[in-house]
Amino acid sequence: MPDDQNAPLDYLVIGAGPAGLQMGRHLRRAGRGHLILEAGPGPGTFFRTFPRHRTLISNNKKHTGWDDPELNLRMDWNSLLSDGPAPLFTSYSDRYFPHADDMVRYLADWAADADLPVEYGTRAVRVARDEGPDGTFRVTDEHGRTHAARRLIVATGVSRENIPPVPGIETADTYATASTDPDDYTDQRVLVIGKGNSAFETADNLVEKAAVIHVAGPHSVRLAWRTHYVGHLRAVNNNVLDSYQLKAQNAILDGDVKRVERQADGTYLVTVSFVRADEVTKDIPYHRVIVCTGFRFDASIFDAGCRPRLTIGDRFPALTSAYESADVPGLYFAGTITQSRDFKQGTSGFIHGFRYGVRALHRVLEHRHHGVAWPGEDLPADPDALAAAVIARVNRSSALWQQFGVLADMIVPSGDGGARYLHEVPYDLAGPPLDPSAARYAITLEYGPDHDRHDPFDVEVARIRQSDAGRADEGHYLHPVVRCHRPGEPTAVHHITENLENEWTSREVHVEPLRAFFADTLAGSARGAGDAGARRA
Repeated sequence: MPDDQNAPLDYLVIGAGPAGLQMGRHLRRAGRGHLILEAGPGPGTFFRTFPRHRTLISNNKKHTGWDDPELNLRMDWNSLLSDGPAPLFTSYSDRYFPHADDMVRYLADWAADADLPVEYGTRAVRVARDEGPDGTFRVTDEHGRTHAARRLIVATGVSRENIPPVPGIETADTYATASTDPDDYTDQRVLVIGKGNSAFETADNLVEKAAVIHVAGPHSVRLAWRTHYVGHLRAVNNNVLDSYQLKAQNAILDGDVKRVERQADGTYLVTVSFVRADEVTKDIPYHRVIVCTGFRFDASIFDAGCRPRLTIGDRFPALTSAYESADVPGLYFAGTITQSRDFKQGTSGFIHGFRYGVRALHRVLEHRHHGVAWPGEDLPADPDALAAAVIARVNRSSALWQQFGVLADMIVPSGDGGARYLHEVPYDLAGPPLDPSAARYAITLEYGPDHDRHDPFDVEVARIRQSDAGRADEGHYLHPVVRCHRPGEPTAVHHITENLENEWTSREVHVEPLRAFFADTLAGSARGAGDAGARRA
């Protein structure tokens, strides 16, 4: 085992959940020295407990009608990535919303197949660093051993419950501790604090037994089918909304919980300040109170000299565009704790998103520390070739599909009639493989502007303009966007009009307008380069 007397590893990974395992497979394939520390007895410790009611909200769509593995990953939200044969989650369950135990089985088999160097039952308890920006990281585990590495990748997930600072809230149950047996709530009045999936999952479990269920929080309920953020309320958990609006004793309380007071008989009196009633407060009695307000990253193991800055209410590490700590060089993060990159907007908090974020991080590490070229191909810098390359990618890529607006393909013209087409680069990546002083194209899949403010089931709003390329920028549904970035100039933007089947193959509607965009912007780049050359002369 590595210790203070041994040469540092290239990488030490903390956590053998989906992100840690995914990173381990990339590191093993690249031949980098690494070790993974995992506190639990096996992979995916989080899924042994959560979600509490054991139904995942990640889609498991195994029957797509496609035989392309890349396309199938658009619908398979649970499988990890590999460059060769490896277990797919779709073979573990037929259920669209599978059981969490299936995830535990899958991760164990996937880790065994990858033959990763994981030390289970080894909790990291202290992270220190030698002096200097390039100092070695030294991680002490619960057994008193120290593991040294040049770079540290933290993939621990969100391991602490996020408990709001409400007087008396410590007397309530939490999502992690409350009984999941509905019989324990028979004929009781129950308050669930929180308005995310864990809150509604908990409330839905009690519908058949509890007398009254109130779900409380200061913000409006946000529905995933409207916002396109899967962390917002999924339809599978929204039965309580139905019972509320049909007057079946349950209710959604739009307001702040100001105080939780436990009475001598074990019941509760809860003070709620109602947003809709101009902050009118009311004391409401309950038999049980359950706090379901999410999770947060635990930074307590870091010494002061290498403790990462936190963001979003100190719930997540603050990151650069390269998934590196904003203030601790060499400290990287992987998995759901990278969701500060697209908080409540994208998919970095979920396997189907962060599996691509982990791959992008690995490519950053390979390029930055080992001189490995970013994956891509060379193309002639002419409109036909570039348009064909973009159309091929947006019709097949699962990474651009799942990490919409976060990862982008990049086309970098070389100035000698050629171009380099780079795959899945963080859109806002600063530095190599991108030159901030050079022109480039960014290709993303994105929802339309203000898409979450419109009802997608309103026939007027949801009218799909499949034959009007000139109004493609008005579409709210997922569609390709190509931007031309030239230093010192406004960004030129082209939207490829949305399509019901997500097939952008029409010569007239999709290809020709894109080709014309490339023709115009390439000509503009050539003129700009000529002007710059004249100025230098």
